[in-house]
Amino acid sequence: MGVINKLRNKLQMGRGRVKQDVGRATGDPYLEAEGQTDRVSGSAKQVGEQVKDAGRNIKDAFRR
Repeated sequence: MGVINKLRNKLQMGRGRVKQDVGRATGDPYLEAEGQTDRVSGSAKQVGEQVKDAGRNIKDAFRR
């Protein structure tokens, strides 16, 4: 499940970057802001996944 979530987060960041670039190119500040929001949200979710992975690694290290 973690790999799927990471992929979804990467896709959200990519869509956000595209929206942001299109908004900047067309002069639409709302689309640009929406893209930036999507990009930052995807990044925050990605950090959450990395924290979960680190927690699992620590848990596995103490299990041995």
